[in-house]
Amino acid sequence: MNRPPDATIEATVPVAAGEPPKPSIAQLCYMLGPGLITGASDDDPSGIATYSQVGAQFGFAMLWTMLFSYPLMAAIQEISARIGRVTGAGIAGNIRRCCSKPILYTVVMLLLIANIFNLGADIGAMGAATKLLLPGPLWLYIAAFGATSLALQIFVPYSRYVGYLKWLTTALFAYIATAIIMGQPKWAAIHATFSPSISFRDGYFTALIAVLGTTISPYLFFWQASEEVEEIAVCTEDQPLKQAPRQAPAQFQRIRFDTYLGMAFSNIVAFFIILTTAATLHAHGIRDIQTADQAARALEPLAGHFAFFLFAVGIIGTGLLAVPVLAGSAAYGLSEALHWTASLEQKPKDARKFYATIGTATLIGLALNFVHLDPIKALFWAAVLNGVVAAPVMAIMMFLGSNSKVMGKFTLPLYLRVTGWLATCVMLLASVGMLANLLLGRS
Repeated sequence: MNRPPDATIEATVPVAAGEPPKPSIAQLCYMLGPGLITGASDDDPSGIATYSQVGAQFGFAMLWTMLFSYPLMAAIQEISARIGRVTGAGIAGNIRRCCSKPILYTVVMLLLIANIFNLGADIGAMGAATKLLLPGPLWLYIAAFGATSLALQIFVPYSRYVGYLKWLTTALFAYIATAIIMGQPKWAAIHATFSPSISFRDGYFTALIAVLGTTISPYLFFWQASEEVEEIAVCTEDQPLKQAPRQAPAQFQRIRFDTYLGMAFSNIVAFFIILTTAATLHAHGIRDIQTADQAARALEPLAGHFAFFLFAVGIIGTGLLAVPVLAGSAAYGLSEALHWTASLEQKPKDARKFYATIGTATLIGLALNFVHLDPIKALFWAAVLNGVVAAPVMAIMMFLGSNSKVMGKFTLPLYLRVTGWLATCVMLLASVGMLANLLLGRS
């Protein structure tokens, strides 16, 4: 992968030399990679649907979750990236080394199930959004997006493909632009953002865990850690930090910048999606929104054709970004668990099982759009499943990151241990609250 001219020098600054020099503008652009793509892919069509549902059903009442979840999300993603960069292995690879096979296979299987449902929903949402803008049969658009996403992952090397994914992140600006066109936010929205409110009304905790499960999701952990491993593979001067500790200052600086900016971008966009649907759909009594394209259709008579157009285009752009992340994270997880070669930089003939997993996951997700399966319920419960699975996966990651046998001298610093365990507890409590709510018959 190409670097700015002085990036190699910066990457090898000795620890004894102190903090690495401040990067130039060119280096800042280069530093954006796994974190930015991970954060942007979090706002996929299924996430847009979840945020739209929350905005339509609860109005501004859940805007606070975006502010609250940001430091938790950023910390756990930084931990993911550190594990990958320090060890040279992804999350599943490290779990395989340190945990029992039942734990490993359970985690990977749940990841596969949730990712496949999300894949199907995202491909279907892209097709439905295109159908809103262009004439033609829905099935054709769904099949075209599935085939295109699969072909790009198989035939375009990671070092080139990551550049395309970076450009696709700009699609998310559509949701910020939509809110600006509508003249948002208002005082009520600002107040709701900084004054958290917890409700015991029907569906609140289920919606809360769905939001948290969308923003703090296991597939994001697996993807970012594995992309750090890919970066090591494509940059000949880079090595796992356990083997090249002199690279640590520059690499940790890059990880923090990339991750915190990427997660901020993700939560800002999610905030504006909730804001837009709350100010339009909820305000006009439209409370039952199930899909992203349904939200786009409902927006048109309330916010105008241009807002509708931006919302629909954003669905397509985010789907093109998210599908390879979902399929790729599933393939990384399974391949690392079974000790297969796992790399988007490798040619298909050199990583057959890895690419076969990507193809199988994508095709199953594509097929879900053509069987009698309720995609709305499947999508929502996939988000809930992500939320429930996230807590134990995060706990495992915290043990990995704090273990000197795994991380060497680069165990997690105090601020990541505190924030990481706080994020884990929040996800656990949200899951318990949702299950209790379901058992009490409130949702």
